[in-house]
Formats: sequence, structure tokens, C-alpha cells
Amino acid sequence: MSYVWGVDSAVNVTEDVYNCVLNNFGKPMFWGRYLTTVPNASEGLTQTEIRLLHNSGTKILPIYNKFTKSTGKRQGRVVAQNAVFHAKRLGIPKGTFLFANVEKEFEVDAAWILGYVEALYPSGYKPGFYNDPKTGNFRSAYCKAVSQNKLIAEQAVLWSAEPEPGVTKKAKAPTFRPSKPSCQANVWAWQYGRGATQCPVDTNLIDQRLQNELW
Repeated sequence: MSYVWGVDSAVNVTEDVYNCVLNNFGKPMFWGRYLTTVPNASEGLTQTEIRLLHNSGTKILPIYNKFTKSTGKRQGRVVAQNAVFHAKRLGIPKGTFLFANVEKEFEVDAAWILGYVEALYPSGYKPGFYNDPKTGNFRSAYCKAVSQNKLIAEQAVLWSAEPEPGVTKKAKAPTFRPSKPSCQANVWAWQYGRGATQCPVDTNLIDQRLQNELW
């Protein structure tokens, strides 16, 4: 299995930011970016960034984070619908994974995960979850959701935030060993380093299968 190196950022990708990553770490094959602006959390993806990244041969990994609670099936469906709305607004094609950003301090339950996947999948986009599989209750909620609907494990991709050996250059990236839940899961992405000092990014490795279905 081959793995691909890239970054994610809460800030907009300017030429300066892109060149900072290029010169300090290496060429990112993908860049995780948030679909909307959330005060004190993220700057929303722009058409200028999209052109810059695509012209540089870097794919976009879309993240949706305009929510702070991950409980209840209805709320999961609402988050999925909002993610789809913003993906379409930005011109992101169907078939692309849209990652719901589940922070470790969030309350999360199986119903919310079921709601997100069941609402997102028929839209033509694919469901993903950024999560911390060690701290918080995402892991147990995910496995409960899988036990209730095995399609969750087949359709969803997990982006693990653990373990965190630390930021590296592309050439020094660690072997792909993200933490995983105890049940069936497609853990195809790993944020292994957070808060680089040289540039405002985190460093990641993803499975080539996920890279193929980014934008």
C-alpha cells in the first residue's frame, strides 16, 4: 500500500504559505482546507486558493467544521446537508470525500454518525470523519454506529489525529501507523504532526485510495 504526504491548515493558502511548506517541508500532494469561515477556528476556502492549489498540482481535502456538537441523528443529517451545500457552492465535484471535523472535546454519539453518513452518501459525496481515536468518545460512538449499520464501515473513511510523533519534512514522514478503533474501519488518513513552527500547517499521511478521490 502506498501513502501520500500532505498538510492541512486553518488559514487561507497564499503563495507565501504554499512556498513556506514547499521550502521547509516538501511538495504537498494534498492540502486539507475548511469549507467555511468559523471565527477563531478556520478561514473558509476561496476560489483563489482553489486555483493556486490546483495549478500547483496539489489536491484539496475538504473539511466541514461549522458545528460544535455531534449528537442525534437529525443533527448529523443537518451537518451533512450543510457540508454538501458548501461543497457545491465551491464547485467541489461529487465523488469527493467531505470530512466532518469531530474534535476530541465534542460530545458524539452513534446516532449522529449514522445521520451524517446516511444523509451524505446519497448526495454523491463520500463521508469522512476527522477524529481523535484516543481522547473523547468518538471511537465508541463509531463502533456502535457500525454495529447498527455495517454500511458505515464500508462507506466512511476515518482521519486519525493519533498518535502524534510530531511534524516532519515530507522525506522524513513516519511509517503509516494511525490509531484505529477496535471495530472495522477504513482509517485512510493520519494527522501525525500538529502546529508546525515554520508554517501554519499540520502534517499528514493518507492512503493512495483516498488521494485518488480528493479534488
